[in-house]
Amino acid sequence: MVSPTTMAAVRKSGVVPNAEYLLAAEGVRKEFPGVVALDDVTFRLKRGSVHALMGENGAGKSTLMKILAGIYHPDKGTVQLKGINIRLESPLDALENGIAMIHQELNLMASMTVAENIWIRREPLNRLGFVDHKEMNRKTAELFNRLNIAIHPQTTVGELSVANRQMVEIAKAVSYESDVLIMDEPTSALTEREVEHLFHIIRGLRDQGIGIVYITHKMNELFEIADEFSVFRDGKYIGTHASTDVTRDDIIRMMVGREITQMFPKEVVPLGDTVLSVKNLTLDGIFKDVSFDVRAGEILGVAGLVGSGRSNVAETIFGVTPASSGTIEIDGRPVDIDSPTEAIGHRMAFLTEDRKETGCLLILNVLENMQIAVLQDKFVRIGFVEQAALSAECEEMCRKLRVKTPNMNERIENLSGGNQQKVLIGRWMLTNPRILILDEPTRGIDVGAKAEIHRLVTEMAKNGVAVIMISSEMPEVLGMSDRIMVMHEGRVTGFLDCAEATQIKVMDLAAR
Repeated sequence: MVSPTTMAAVRKSGVVPNAEYLLAAEGVRKEFPGVVALDDVTFRLKRGSVHALMGENGAGKSTLMKILAGIYHPDKGTVQLKGINIRLESPLDALENGIAMIHQELNLMASMTVAENIWIRREPLNRLGFVDHKEMNRKTAELFNRLNIAIHPQTTVGELSVANRQMVEIAKAVSYESDVLIMDEPTSALTEREVEHLFHIIRGLRDQGIGIVYITHKMNELFEIADEFSVFRDGKYIGTHASTDVTRDDIIRMMVGREITQMFPKEVVPLGDTVLSVKNLTLDGIFKDVSFDVRAGEILGVAGLVGSGRSNVAETIFGVTPASSGTIEIDGRPVDIDSPTEAIGHRMAFLTEDRKETGCLLILNVLENMQIAVLQDKFVRIGFVEQAALSAECEEMCRKLRVKTPNMNERIENLSGGNQQKVLIGRWMLTNPRILILDEPTRGIDVGAKAEIHRLVTEMAKNGVAVIMISSEMPEVLGMSDRIMVMHEGRVTGFLDCAEATQIKVMDLAAR
């Protein structure tokens, strides 16, 4: 086996073996306590191609990419770069060998400038050994010009939008003159226009001979940007195909091992009385005069572009950010909700947009994450928690939601995104809510988990729960809602019944 140091020397010398594949993993196995994450998997990336990696959450995609990026070491198998076996000891090793990974959770330092983030540990120095900021900014501007990125090198990263931070991460990876670029869910928080710009950059990098591994759950992206794709399922390699040779349904069958006949299992149910009534709700500087009603059994979809104020309205209703003015009524009675605790007391539940930042308590286990919303109420007697009964109900909820975890003591950070989302839904189902607010309930999870979550939401609506569902995915809004409320720049621009709603009508209201 050639060492990483030797491989880096080969790369820098320009002597490249005549290999069919730029990067290849053969017979790779990786185990964690209680879990076989990868079982004899294969992956091969061609030079100058975009290779999409598909699979449900927990299929092993991220584990393999972390092996290729030097974060994990395989228990068995080999990794080849340009036909040479290598062992990557660290992410720095991977970078020096021309393999860069852009993670879904961006790793930039907000207090530093764009240029400082890109060239950290590689800053150009002047004759006195100090950082040459002028040269560093010049190199950054040159790099951005090459990638058609309109960001000033001296801008502080904390001032940038998520989309522009993504562009900085890409530029940083390219600055290493990487041969391989791994992108994990790069468009999860981007608008359509930002996605188009990203795809333009990716195509340009592909044309320069760079091999790109593209992890996504969005089928439309696969057919637009990928040359070929590989599918993993339950830690096993299923197959590789050219994107022109298969249909969307073919991919879903490969991913989940079964037919998904109904992605949106919405049922028309009799609606009850109005449970939640919001009137002229205002949060100064964010949104103004938002009014709507939600009835028992109804799913009210909330659509709008990024920055429309959808999530802010949800947080205000739940008491995270108390309103400046306006009223909230439950069952026709005005209520004051100044905190999430008060909202929970009114049998309200809120699944937040960002499960890692504001949903999961990552250092705690599955049981602790699931039980936290009911510790002060249902299972408390004379000041003591009835832990046995609570644990049993949490375990039953995990079975009902099909949460994949070795046991209830597994730290939730070790679960896939879809299983983390199910745990959070289970947390709120244990509270037996009458009002359920879902903010991007299926963002960043696979097609199988999406179908299961849609089924759970439908069941809750059938049981009389009033549901508010915020989503940036148009098919989800159209397929799951009884009515759709559309917002633009902090105000409601219209309502559409499910029978009349189309993507064009929603987008027309979202752009007003």
